[in-house]
Amino acid sequence: MNPASLRDLSRQLVRQLGMLETQCGEVSLTPVQAHALIELERSPCSVNQMAKLLNVDKSNASRTLNRLSKLGFIKSITNPKDKRSQVTTLTEHGLRTLQQLHQQQNHHYQQVLDQLPIEQLTQLESALTIYNQALLNTERQKDLKVRPLIHTDNSAIASVIRNVSAEFGLTEEQGYAVGDPTLDCMSEVYCASNAQYWIIEAGETVVGGGGVAPLIGEEGVCELQKMYFLPQIRGKGLAKTLVTKALNFAQKQGYKHCYLETTAELSAAVALYESLGFEHIKQAMGNTGHEVCEIRMLKVL
Repeated sequence: MNPASLRDLSRQLVRQLGMLETQCGEVSLTPVQAHALIELERSPCSVNQMAKLLNVDKSNASRTLNRLSKLGFIKSITNPKDKRSQVTTLTEHGLRTLQQLHQQQNHHYQQVLDQLPIEQLTQLESALTIYNQALLNTERQKDLKVRPLIHTDNSAIASVIRNVSAEFGLTEEQGYAVGDPTLDCMSEVYCASNAQYWIIEAGETVVGGGGVAPLIGEEGVCELQKMYFLPQIRGKGLAKTLVTKALNFAQKQGYKHCYLETTAELSAAVALYESLGFEHIKQAMGNTGHEVCEIRMLKVL
């Protein structure tokens, strides 16, 4: 799949789901109004909260709520959590209309589900979940840039690695990667055609990175290396983005396996690697120079 084919499929989905229509079937609501009422059924919310939920700007959310209020679908009430502010909630008319919408849409989507055998239902749920998460991560990462490492990044990425290592108590004396002799000249390490390192930028500041290179002493095996992220960019899916980039690169280079070493101190990283198909192995592979890392994992490419 490439960007053009993904765009084409997404356009077809938008059209088939009726998102270009001015009304949701037989119910007199626009698609954005319907989405707003569904969120209000879950919980009353402010204009700012609605904008975030619908992934639209504040003015768009405000116009939608004002129109729904004029139509009698919603009303403003005092915020139970903050008496100085107000939130929007459904009226009885709004709730009845929403129930009508649910009945109509549930019937339609049941007809869609009836087209698919059980095994494809599971595949559909998995694929849509993955696609939705990728969209969410892309939105979270919109102010960040991922690009290949160049020589002018050396000092900045070395600083990131030292700071994160200190945060988790991973010292040079213990034998962790922070003590690698090539730490301050990493661009030279990853300049070969069968290796690559990517850095993450927030504006002009390097805030993280990760890469892949041949595993010394093991034919056809690469090693996932130096995945480090400053606190301000964690939780945005960037680790998965970089690992995925590394694995895709490795496959194109003809590697058969990808190896990594890490420590239980980095529990979130271990969980990510497991979710991406890395399996725990007992014996260390190759010559990484990091005997202190007690967790070894391997993935078949």
